[in-house]
Amino acid sequence: MKLKQLEGLLGTLQQFSHPKVELEQYPTGPHIASRLLYTAENTFGDISGKVVADFGCGCGTLGLASALLGAEQVIGIDIDPQSLEIASINAADMELDIDFIWCDVNKLRWRDDVVDTVVMNPPFGTRKKGSDMEFLAKALKVASEAVYSLHKTTTRDYIKRTAIRDCNARSADILCELRFDVPQIYKFHKKKEVNIAVDLWRFVPYPTQGSADN
Repeated sequence: MKLKQLEGLLGTLQQFSHPKVELEQYPTGPHIASRLLYTAENTFGDISGKVVADFGCGCGTLGLASALLGAEQVIGIDIDPQSLEIASINAADMELDIDFIWCDVNKLRWRDDVVDTVVMNPPFGTRKKGSDMEFLAKALKVASEAVYSLHKTTTRDYIKRTAIRDCNARSADILCELRFDVPQIYKFHKKKEVNIAVDLWRFVPYPTQGSADN
């Protein structure tokens, strides 16, 4: 599938009807989502034929993109049941088979190497400090091959240092810098749209022995 075709398909997805600011729910736009997954597949081969988990899947954009690119199995995890309802509708509309789990990712208790690749657009940590690193730490425990994640460019040095020192990352590489379009969806937003610089990261975890629940 070509990049523009993937972006076009993702642009048809339903997004949050009533986003929750406490969960930092912002839609992952088709431009960023398509490039994240296209790079993961065409540069590194981390999607097709793999078991992919979408952490904090929201309306399912990254997980659905993974399925479109040939993932063997896609698992979407989110703490918000309303978002999962929309994600399920999106999957049905695209006739894609996705497994959705209503769960806080920090409470996952998966054993063995059940997931090859984790893709995610985690909270930036503006509402709950450290939530971005909580997502990353859990992803690096669960994924056996790679984690793809978006983080604010202003946190670049901190992300790399903490991922390697504290989160089981063997390597942490920035693949590109992107512009995350934040629409005016909450009352405190003063502008119609804001562009935030974000880094697309690829993290490779150290192999773990035994369970992912460590």
